[in-house]
Amino acid sequence: DAAGMVTTEHRRLHLRKENGLVKDVFQDHHMMELRGNLGIGHVRYPTAGSSSCAEAQPLYTNYPFGICVAHNGNLNNTEVLTKNLSQLGRHVNTDSDSELLLNAFAEALTKVDSKNAGMKKTIFEAITMVMKQCEGGYAGMYLINGVGLVGFRDPHGIRPMVFGSRPAENGKVDYVIASESVAIDTLGFKLERDIKAGEAIFLDSKTGECHAHSCFPVADPSPCIFEYVYFARPDSIMDSIPVYETRLKMGEKLAEKIIRKYPQHDIDVVIPIPDTSRTSALQAAYRLDRPFREGFIKNRYIARTFIMPGQETRKKSVRLKLNTIKSEFAGKNVLLVDDSIVRGTTAHEIVQMARDAGARKVYFTSAAPPIRYPNIYGIDIPTQTELIAFQRNEEDIAKKIGCDWIVYQDLEDLEASITECSPPGHELKKFDTSCFSGRYVTGASITDEYFQNLHDQRNDEAKQLRKNGGAQSGQKKGAQSHAGCESVNNDKRPNHANHVVPCEPLTNQPIGLVR
Repeated sequence: DAAGMVTTEHRRLHLRKENGLVKDVFQDHHMMELRGNLGIGHVRYPTAGSSSCAEAQPLYTNYPFGICVAHNGNLNNTEVLTKNLSQLGRHVNTDSDSELLLNAFAEALTKVDSKNAGMKKTIFEAITMVMKQCEGGYAGMYLINGVGLVGFRDPHGIRPMVFGSRPAENGKVDYVIASESVAIDTLGFKLERDIKAGEAIFLDSKTGECHAHSCFPVADPSPCIFEYVYFARPDSIMDSIPVYETRLKMGEKLAEKIIRKYPQHDIDVVIPIPDTSRTSALQAAYRLDRPFREGFIKNRYIARTFIMPGQETRKKSVRLKLNTIKSEFAGKNVLLVDDSIVRGTTAHEIVQMARDAGARKVYFTSAAPPIRYPNIYGIDIPTQTELIAFQRNEEDIAKKIGCDWIVYQDLEDLEASITECSPPGHELKKFDTSCFSGRYVTGASITDEYFQNLHDQRNDEAKQLRKNGGAQSGQKKGAQSHAGCESVNNDKRPNHANHVVPCEPLTNQPIGLVR
């Protein structure tokens, strides 16, 4: 719901960020103003904090050096971090955990003697301090004005990050760091490798050199398994594993389970729910020896319903997003294949659309296991009570979404789908499977109280109340003002009702930051 970019040129920072899609935030004249040969960018959908442009990234702090951050993921110990930073005299202006990550690094830099240690060692020691303080799943970039770029990945390797290189015209080397390898391919860089769990990469702007250091690794990295199921593009490579190959395996193992459970099935045709499930559905059809058909056509101008705010919005968007090819359903027993089922909103509407198109029977399958637990590491899988699989078995879920039967992937088969695609020397032993298993790799800090606070902040009602400027009973109200960045409509203080402050000037030149 927001995008931003900051570049540096002759120690001046040039910033553009705003709510909206990337294509709307960055027009040609904005790109002309983003001068320099060093920068970071970010695309956001909020899993913590709010949707205000005050929390759009990159975020900035002026001391030391002038530092910006772009961050993917969630921190789980935000209350402790906020308290500690406040005691150190650091002002945290928003509810965004990215601002905590920014201030934690800035504070760590001030505690290392950079004159004696040297800048490279200073940065890696500061990153180590940050990783020791911050719990959760995170990967991100720091831009340090006049120093360089720092890419980092949490000690468990939950969120993905890769880097690449290409020869520069001046005989040196250009570097790029991104969440997915497809960004590196698109820009014409060569994929070097994944940034390892607990590792940091420092790109020195003065020398042009690239330095890597393992700051705070754990014994067994645990990348998020949901990246392979849904989030990653099929042409991405994550932790040296091709995502496309893993989704083929998911379809194959899903078909094998259907054969075991329903050996006398009467499936006539296999139809994917566009787009992510298409790869799995293709292989499932092959293994079931049934025709693969495109029964739903996707409107490419509608965003993913999974990440849309509000149940009603998601429900209305399904039929705007998809339309049926009725001849592929009429009089047939259809097997619908989806990558996963979260709230069940989309699944219910799709089953009804298949019946409206003339399907005799509708069977539903998920390439992922039942999602029964929230995701707390940077994916907006909501509170338990909003999940369709919470306290329901497969028969209950089938009735809820209106299909004849439903089959989910087994967790063991999902893990095997990925590990079997690992190249030699890059085998993964462990994953973050928390939304399926309820096992959270960051450990003891994930308590019942934590989940209650999470529910208060992330359920649909709470999001709507924040959007309207209110707060739930028992929930903290944001007392801070975002004057100069956030719309005056979001400032509910009576003395400020008539102060009209724009969200951000088109030139993106906040006083004291950018000229």
